[in-house]
Formats: sequence, structure tokens, C-alpha cells
Amino acid sequence: MELIFVAIAGAFGYVRLRDFVCSRLRFVDSVQRRSTPWLAGAGAALVALPVVGLLPILGPLTVIVSGVVVGTAVRSGQKQIKLLNR
Repeated sequence: MELIFVAIAGAFGYVRLRDFVCSRLRFVDSVQRRSTPWLAGAGAALVALPVVGLLPILGPLTVIVSGVVVGTAVRSGQKQIKLLNR
């Protein structure tokens, strides 16, 4: 059950976050730093950690996947911004 929830939420979150970074944060200079995906992924994992502790249906896989999804979505948004600015 957890795997299905994580897969659906991860795919949906990835697409939405990538589009958000590309459209809304396009002109924010700090988004283009190399450390931004790492910081965003770590922040997302830290935010998800207490939520996972409160909901018994979710486990540590949810925390890991949420951090990875956020980090990769931010990185993908960075790449799209660079392509659009050419």
C-alpha cells in the first residue's frame, strides 16, 4: 500500500514541482545555484519526517522518496530554465 501511495504522489509531485520551478522561479537567481536541489531535497525530507511519524500507513520509504523527488524536480526545472534562456 505504501509503495503505491509513494509512486503516485512522487510522480504527481515531480511534475508539479518541476513546472513550478520553471515558471514561477524562473527569474530567482538563487534557484540556479548548484546546491539548491540538494537543499530542497533535504528540506522536503525533514518536513516529511514528522508526518511519517504520525501516520502509521507511511514509512521511511516515503521520506526518502519525497527528498529525492523534490531534488530531482528542482534540478530538472533548472535545466529547463537554462534551455529557455538560450
